[in-house]
Amino acid sequence: MSRHDTVLMALRDLILKGEFLPGHKLAEQQLAERLGVSRTPVRSALMSLEQEGLIEANDLGKYAVREFTVQEIMDAILVRGHLEGMAAKNVAEHGVSRKLASDLEACLLAGDRLFKNKTLSLEDYAAYAQMNDRFHALILQACGNRALQRALDLNDKLPFAQASAMLPMQGVVDMDRDWMLYAHKQHHMLFDALVRGDATRAQNLATEHIEVALMNLRKALEMREQVSGVAPAIRLVVS
Repeated sequence: MSRHDTVLMALRDLILKGEFLPGHKLAEQQLAERLGVSRTPVRSALMSLEQEGLIEANDLGKYAVREFTVQEIMDAILVRGHLEGMAAKNVAEHGVSRKLASDLEACLLAGDRLFKNKTLSLEDYAAYAQMNDRFHALILQACGNRALQRALDLNDKLPFAQASAMLPMQGVVDMDRDWMLYAHKQHHMLFDALVRGDATRAQNLATEHIEVALMNLRKALEMREQVSGVAPAIRLVVS
């Protein structure tokens, strides 16, 4: 697992937890020292976070946390669910090729191996996120609907909208691991619906799959409210 992936996961988590105020300047050197890494993976992760809409760069190329609302995140996650439901429906209707089936099975096996561990490290989360992103991307690529693909690409530029952006970070918490395991079981059920050509079930499973992301958002907000003296990076006013 690359250092970029683990740094990206860690910075996403810090932003969601409210460690940085909206407008907070993100200095590469300070972040590198905090995370115990070099500046190179931090710089790469910051570029990814900008693409995800979590931070923004000024004219000098310096990054700062942008302000966004809870509703903005929820809307983006819900849109992702509906678009991925459409994509899964198309794939089930058109049929799953041997190559697609093989690639999806490889993702499922990679996830299965991770859950043999009773607790998940940050590196495990990053590995799962990489697998999860590939699983979702394979289905999207195979759906054959370019308009849908472009719409989802645009949606991915909104805060926490990407497939793995709302994964829980605290692997020592049993509930987090259980929810991730439940999400991975959904992957298995979705794969089964796709290969059987059950378009309705595939669409419903893909749409419902985003409930894990919504649950993690709600939990993150609850945890942040319980921590005194930590200012939120997300405005709690729903717009």
